[in-house]
Amino acid sequence: MSYAPPLRLLIAALGGEGGGVLLGWVVAGAQAAGLKVQATSVPGVAQRTGSTSYYVEIAEPESEVVLSLVPMPARVDVVLASELVEAARCMAAGFVSPGLTTLIASTNRVFSTAEKISLGDGRFAAEDIISAAQKMAKTCHLADFDALASEANTFISATLFGALIGSGVLPWSEEISLSVLGQGRAAEASLRGARAAMAAVQMPAAAGPVPAAREPQHHLAGLPSETAEIVAHGYDHVIDFQDAAYGQTYLDHVATLLAATPSGDHRAAYALTEAARRLALWMAYEDVARVADLKTRPERFKRVQNEAQAQPGQIVWVTEYMKPRTEEIADILPSGLGSRIMRRLQRGKPLPLTGRGVFIRSNGVLGYRMLRIVAGMKRLRRKSLRFQTESTEISRWVDAMTIALGRDPGFASGLAELPRVLKGYSDTHLRGKAAYAKIMEGIVAPAIAEGSEARAAQTLRHAVAAALADEAHTELDAILSGAPAAAPDIPNLKGARNAHEPTHDCH
Repeated sequence: MSYAPPLRLLIAALGGEGGGVLLGWVVAGAQAAGLKVQATSVPGVAQRTGSTSYYVEIAEPESEVVLSLVPMPARVDVVLASELVEAARCMAAGFVSPGLTTLIASTNRVFSTAEKISLGDGRFAAEDIISAAQKMAKTCHLADFDALASEANTFISATLFGALIGSGVLPWSEEISLSVLGQGRAAEASLRGARAAMAAVQMPAAAGPVPAAREPQHHLAGLPSETAEIVAHGYDHVIDFQDAAYGQTYLDHVATLLAATPSGDHRAAYALTEAARRLALWMAYEDVARVADLKTRPERFKRVQNEAQAQPGQIVWVTEYMKPRTEEIADILPSGLGSRIMRRLQRGKPLPLTGRGVFIRSNGVLGYRMLRIVAGMKRLRRKSLRFQTESTEISRWVDAMTIALGRDPGFASGLAELPRVLKGYSDTHLRGKAAYAKIMEGIVAPAIAEGSEARAAQTLRHAVAAALADEAHTELDAILSGAPAAAPDIPNLKGARNAHEPTHDCH
């Protein structure tokens, strides 16, 4: 009798990705090779609201070993994950072992509900998961198998199966594996995806020296290396939002912060990097013109078609749900007119027809033209109410950052994170503005005026975290109730305002 341990294989996927089909191919391959096989599955629900798990054990035909129905920690030979956090889930459960497990995982992300509902940046750090995978698995094969599937016009189940074949862990030939994909048009696409993934897994590491990191464009002399690429991307992002002159305003702000950053202080360098990141995102705020522009870009329609898995010749209708508010209309209008509309709104008189949900087909002729007209209001943005308001507040924040960098890097790091509370549009943006104003007036301005940055640093960090954790701002209000009363406006540095004042010419 033979009691050799079976090959134990765990598949972690999301609903709708073809995990059951992948399981069927593995079982069919084992049966075609004359092996004993047992498979179980725990189905989930569609997309990111649930995960699916499939477990297979394969043994020699003469083996008398009892095959298990469920995986056991530290006793899984192969783990396949269709998404990076699914791989992390398997590692956290103990299914990936350094001395035993081959881990095959796709590096694409499908964000979980917990990540999406976070008021701040709730995304799990992909680089941490990749680092853990490389350390915890005996053999690790990581690639964007979802992208390979899209290129082959198939599903990720096919590319994961190809990666499994290419890894060499299956106890049967490549010919048997490919034969179970079947015949026909769908099978041809699956075969293309499987072969692409096999090539990706079997491709040897590139020889020769590792190429140097790209030198960012628009580099500012004196920037720390870890900050330079952030600034390059930030500059491009701001130009995409408005124009090159606005990009230069961004660089002027960064130059002001750089001049105030003590050299050799790693905490100050971190604060500078975060400030450059948050500044670019803040300057490219989401008004109705920006939203209309992003919704009508060709790459967006292409992405929607890919996500819908539309075939050539198939028609895809893209319908947007929009709910314009009086505040959003006032924001994009010239400053004087927008201010009058806001005063009218404060008296309880919103504009007619606002606040109602409307459906617009953005890839239809009429809907597309309407949205492009709104996007074209970008040309008037410099004179708009919101541009004036945001520019003033950004300059004030830069002044505060400049002072904080020179006095206390810990406080500067917390202040660099403060713009995180300003996100989104509509109600989300209004809540963020309220939280920002409370923190700026209740903590930042008094600390700057009194020179008490070191004492206020921890309170500032807690306040930012509370604002991001609770829409009602209950905890934030509790923190601020013990803070000093608001002080006068933050003093300007001599000449600093003129160095980065936004221009008001139309381009």
